[in-house]
Amino acid sequence: MVIHFLEFIGRWFLIAGKAVSLAFKKPLRIGRYFYYLATIGADSFPVIAITSLFTGGVIALETYNAFHRFNAEYLIGAVVGISMARELSPVLTALLVTARTGSAMAAEIGTMKVTEQIDALEMMAVNPIKYLITPRVYATIIGTVVLTILSDIIGFIGGYIVGVKMFHINSTLFMRYTQNFMTMDDIWHGLIKAAFFGFILSVTSCLYGYYTRGGARGVGEATTKAVVTSSMAILIFDYIITSILRAMNL
Repeated sequence: MVIHFLEFIGRWFLIAGKAVSLAFKKPLRIGRYFYYLATIGADSFPVIAITSLFTGGVIALETYNAFHRFNAEYLIGAVVGISMARELSPVLTALLVTARTGSAMAAEIGTMKVTEQIDALEMMAVNPIKYLITPRVYATIIGTVVLTILSDIIGFIGGYIVGVKMFHINSTLFMRYTQNFMTMDDIWHGLIKAAFFGFILSVTSCLYGYYTRGGARGVGEATTKAVVTSSMAILIFDYIITSILRAMNL
């Protein structure tokens, strides 16, 4: 068990190091970065938008009764905004990207591995890590950050709809107290997490695909392991990154 874990960690850092460094080696193939950015970012937006809208609404619903007892309903906007920006948006976005895109990465690369397409790339003197993994890693980092920003906005809209339209909270107070209590540190806190999560999930998913063995069954197992491992890593590193940022007063 320990040996397998150490082997996994070694492979993970090897793939991560090569994927990051090879981005600056010619040929650059910029078109592949934009292709994966569109696939990872734009195609994932509808799912994340719906999830974020209802998440913001649920936060407003859950906090209204408690705040209403103290006549502090106008603080719901700040609670929704800070909760989404610092925690829920980056985590939910990363988990949804893992489920939708991370699984696709593992399955696609895994299929190429078992059908010897990766071996064919090597025979043509094309570095498979640079060609297949590097664009996915960078595109996932950028896509996860952008999607987290959009999730922040849409989640707040969900809280606004519930708070102002359903519970008839004064919209001016709702917005004013949100502006008073939220800071740019809250936004940066979530975006730093999103960048790390995007890096972790992309490298992990590509790693499982790259080392797939055993035909079609192996591809299925690699895809499942990629999603499970990435999701666990996101939640574990969420705590670690939050602790570090808290120590830095961010």
